[in-house]
Amino acid sequence: MSYAQKKEISGNRTMAIILVAVIQLVLGYAIVTGLAYNVIKKAAEDLKTFDVEEEPPPPEEPPPPPKDMPDVPPPPTVPPPLVRMESPPPPIQVIESPRPPPIPPVAPAPPPPPAPPRKVVSAQSARGDLRSLFSADDYPASAQASGAEGTTQASLTIGPDGRVTACNIIRSAGNSSLDSTTCSILRRRAKFTPARDSNGNATSDTITTPPIRWVLSE
Repeated sequence: MSYAQKKEISGNRTMAIILVAVIQLVLGYAIVTGLAYNVIKKAAEDLKTFDVEEEPPPPEEPPPPPKDMPDVPPPPTVPPPLVRMESPPPPIQVIESPRPPPIPPVAPAPPPPPAPPRKVVSAQSARGDLRSLFSADDYPASAQASGAEGTTQASLTIGPDGRVTACNIIRSAGNSSLDSTTCSILRRRAKFTPARDSNGNATSDTITTPPIRWVLSE
């Protein structure tokens, strides 16, 4: 580098330094006098703010359908199965019947009385044949007057004492006087040996008399 060039560069540096110093002095003065405030305010008013809206991206194009693909029909739609809802059964209404009155306890029936001892010995006439109790003097006068004759037969009930307690005519002589006289004589005159049971005690018995014939003497 030549001397002239070095001198030119040195002069430029000197001018630059002087220019910077002048600018600093001006800025300092402006700050002091408030010029900087008006300048900053003017600059702020000159600034314009605006919103920058970004454009939406373009919609994506659908991919082209594949070539040489067979047309497959859509699967058939099957309707859902019908669900049959069963209605609940009607409620069962229970009607309570009135409570029956309590049944009074029934007393058990008394046990049947023991069976009487079995009769072993039948009653027997203490005087033998009953027909011997009758005589001609016993013939009823009304039967004699009417000439009534006949044969009677009776069923006698004998008590434990051997006496006749009941007399029933089972064969009539055809005349009421003859029938009643027969039972009257048997009740008064008949005497029996009473029947005995299996324990040897006297007991009641029933016997049938032999036929008793009433005949008028000539």
